[in-house]
Formats: sequence, C-alpha cells, structure tokens
Amino acid sequence: MIKETTRIRREEERARKRTEILKAAVETFGTKGSANGTLADIAQQVGMTHAGVLHHFGSKDNLLLEVLEYRDRTDVEGLAEKHIPGGPDLFLHLVRTALLNATRPGIVQVFTVLSAESVTEEHPAREYFERRYQNLRGDVDAAFRALCAQEGVTDQATIGMASASILAVMDGLQLQWLLAPQTIDLGEASEFAIRSIVNGVLDPGPELGTYKH
Repeated sequence: MIKETTRIRREEERARKRTEILKAAVETFGTKGSANGTLADIAQQVGMTHAGVLHHFGSKDNLLLEVLEYRDRTDVEGLAEKHIPGGPDLFLHLVRTALLNATRPGIVQVFTVLSAESVTEEHPAREYFERRYQNLRGDVDAAFRALCAQEGVTDQATIGMASASILAVMDGLQLQWLLAPQTIDLGEASEFAIRSIVNGVLDPGPELGTYKH
C-alpha cells in the first residue's frame, strides 16, 4: 500500500513538472521561435537543468511537438467528449475557440510562430501542421455538407474553398490580433468571418466581376 501511494505521488509530481515545462516552452517558443528558443531558456524558467528537461522529453524536437499537442488538449479540455464536435455545431465551436484564444495570447503566439516556421525545410513540426490542416479541412468540409443537407442546399461546389478559407481567416486574424490587440477584436472578427463564409456557401451572392462600378 505504501509503495503504491509512493508510485502515485511520483507520477503526479512527474505530470506536474511536465506541465510546468510545457508552459515555459510555450512562452519561450512563442517569443523566440523554435530555432532561437533553447532548452536552457526553458530549464531556467522552471528551475531545472538542461539535462532535467531532456529527462522528461528526450529532445528539443520532442518537446516542440509536445507543446503543440498540449495546445490541442487545451482547445478541447472544456468539452464533455474531449474532442471537437461534428456537423453544424463545429462552426459554433470555431467561434467559441476564437473567443477562448482571446484570453490566452501565449498559446496563440506559439501556434502562430511555429505554424509559420513549419513551412521551412525539415522543420520538426511540418508533418504535424500538414496533418492538422488536412484533418481540419476534412472536419469543416463534413460540417458544411451536413449543414447543406439540413438547409436543402444542393450546390456544394464551393465547400472545399470555404473549408480552407475558414481556417485561413482564423489563423490570419490571430496574427493581426497579436500585432494589434487593441485594434482587432479576435472573437468578433472571427465570428463575422465564419458567418460570412458559411452564408456564402448557403446563399452565394453575385460574383465580384458582376458588380457595377
């Protein structure tokens, strides 16, 4: 019984320390990027040695990927099922996510920095972001098709473009918000953009080339 209690306490302490390191890594990678942010920077923030951080995560690349997974977990930790909803409810979830992100600039900053860096050659997070966007486009695509079926919309030719556009505009607004938080209302701007794109699929207006000047 004593051994089991000791084991549980050690596991709890290990989980607590890992979370502490992840939070420090979010700040470090968010402000310095993955190339300039070092394990020594992170270790200093949590009162550990470089070797101590490596003991918990094995390598800097592993820690970088764990930071992204940590970010994903925080996105859904308030949901009963611990994963994003499907169908039309997904659009409401995206709006709620934007509102949540407005309260956690550190998480938004590290995501924005690492996603931009991931396009560079051999970046350790490239595969993560490729998979992330592919999966999210599929989720949004499925949500659009369910909404179109619900609303009796048969023309679904623009769904692919709309799915990519929603993700692009959300990430782009996050960048603008980080640069000008007093000017950009992340929640309201994201809601407007998502609603506009959804309405563009359900009830498309005239093409830009048809407007009279």
